[in-house]
Amino acid sequence: MTTIILIPDEPKLDPATFRRALPDYEIVPVPAGDPTALAEAPDATAIVAHTNTPIPESVFEAHPNLQILARLGTGVDNIDVDAAAAHDVVVTNVPEYSTDEVATHALSLLLAVRRSLLEHDRAVASGDWDWTVGAPAPPLVGSTVGVVSFGSIAQRFVELLEGFDVDVLVYDPYVDDETIVNAGARRVDFDGLLEAADAVSIHAPLTPETAGMFDADAFARLPDHAVVVNVGRGGIIDQADLRGALEAGSIAGAGLDVFETEPPTDVALLERGDVVCTPHSAWYSSASRQRLNETAARNVAAALAGEQPPDVIPLEADWIA
Repeated sequence: MTTIILIPDEPKLDPATFRRALPDYEIVPVPAGDPTALAEAPDATAIVAHTNTPIPESVFEAHPNLQILARLGTGVDNIDVDAAAAHDVVVTNVPEYSTDEVATHALSLLLAVRRSLLEHDRAVASGDWDWTVGAPAPPLVGSTVGVVSFGSIAQRFVELLEGFDVDVLVYDPYVDDETIVNAGARRVDFDGLLEAADAVSIHAPLTPETAGMFDADAFARLPDHAVVVNVGRGGIIDQADLRGALEAGSIAGAGLDVFETEPPTDVALLERGDVVCTPHSAWYSSASRQRLNETAARNVAAALAGEQPPDVIPLEADWIA
């Protein structure tokens, strides 16, 4: 019997889905977040990984029979993809399983921050019936929204914005002009986006190019009424610089679903009324969770049957989205 190691990530992971898809294989849970426990587990031919467990070279070295590392999600920035290639391990992910969910979540965060919903909610709950608590609140309608990275989720986000009559600016050096124009948006460079955007929605992968791109200098160049939403990767924003910008009034607010460290530990940032935080939950709906597990299980089943899984990612060193 071949061993498959599942890294539990409840409620994201659904072991029952894998057992149904792989009835002839043993399912062995390993504690989440612990690469040492993963390396010390019985030799596996397949590993299912989630976001918060690093997969360093030691994991590949410890499993000489490993055929596939199936990422339960989209990004593989927690995986040493060079080591995977060196050990001839196929790496798969689950692309576009939550496009609508993440796009909707980005819009929800944008609206919540722009309309000061958290500040109003806290005020009302404490008995303070005062609409000025959230003032000023510039309108979203007719404003300029900047989008960083323009993949399928960001394109869906722009579609959801259509009813707000906003001007959309896109910074993405890797997307063709036709895609941007067809979405009713306009290409700008990063400086141009910072100078003009009343709101910014970040959808980028974490790469050496995007890591820390929103730092003190970037926040200083945004208008002081601007809000920033991040549903990409936490490392794209320097959180200390974000807190500093909010404290200085350089920007007006932020909506964060992802953080440099998860769970986040910057209490001073988390407790601010102008920051709306969610627990890396943008991906979730009951339907997206089902799609996620079923697709990952199909990838594993294909690899173990000697077939090419449908969602193999390229293993270039700089592909860590």
